[in-house]
Amino acid sequence: MKRFFARNAPAYVFLLPWLIGFFLLALGPILASLYLSFTRYDMVSAPRWIGWGNYEYMFTRDRRFWKALEVTFTYVALAVPARLIMALGVAMLLDKGLRTIGLYRAIFYLPSLLGASIAIAILWRQLFAADGVVNQVLAMAGIQGASWITDPDTSLYTLVVLAMWQFGSPMLIFLAGLRGIPRDLYEAAEIDGTPGWRQFTRITLPLLAPVIFFNLVLQTIDSFKTFSSAFIISNGTGAPADSLLFYTVYLFNEAFKFFRMGYASALAWFLLVIIATFTAIAFFTSKYWVHYENERD
Repeated sequence: MKRFFARNAPAYVFLLPWLIGFFLLALGPILASLYLSFTRYDMVSAPRWIGWGNYEYMFTRDRRFWKALEVTFTYVALAVPARLIMALGVAMLLDKGLRTIGLYRAIFYLPSLLGASIAIAILWRQLFAADGVVNQVLAMAGIQGASWITDPDTSLYTLVVLAMWQFGSPMLIFLAGLRGIPRDLYEAAEIDGTPGWRQFTRITLPLLAPVIFFNLVLQTIDSFKTFSSAFIISNGTGAPADSLLFYTVYLFNEAFKFFRMGYASALAWFLLVIIATFTAIAFFTSKYWVHYENERD
């Protein structure tokens, strides 16, 4: 034990603030929400135990629950690959050795800092409104723009575009990974006459696989938790026609609009199960395509 603590004491010292916050501030509410998920609770009267009633209603009678799942899964399936492709493309451009790379990194990272804010969500709603800037620019080119926000067929894609715009965080991680790839591998490939696209598929992608995996897990979890932009753009209702009824928006409404706190707790725990399942699948499948330098055949 002494040897263990001597070897790991610095790590636990750095983790201590998080551990204190978790056990004193987070663990209690987590356990309370687990208990409330098995009760009928409206924040006024005392919780009443109903067992699996909330979960039974969720899976068998709640149509909006299934709609929220459909919208959220569609968003994750579109937004995560789009954001990662955008981030990797920009990172590869910045990896060319630009003189003012620090300035470019800051400029490209700025949308990630602002993207989750309420102000940006309001701005995004104005940009894609029927008389917004996007349609005005299209009108100058003689194109009749759609009503992007109020049309159920296009409203979700506006949030996917917003997600692509927030590529700064994965871009910096990709850039760090690219800087870790030995340059002599590319030099040897060029000497052999290997074209650029083959260098990308045979050198860049395989050696960048751990970074891709890391970004994939983080961005998937983050996309499942998307709330502010969907809530603001849909005015908190999931409109139009529930096309923006994200799971988190539906959970929020059940808890703080209809005061069905017990049912909202059940929704929150099922979201945890969804995220944990996708994370577990990512880790399980990673052994087939993610390879680390210190691995032995």
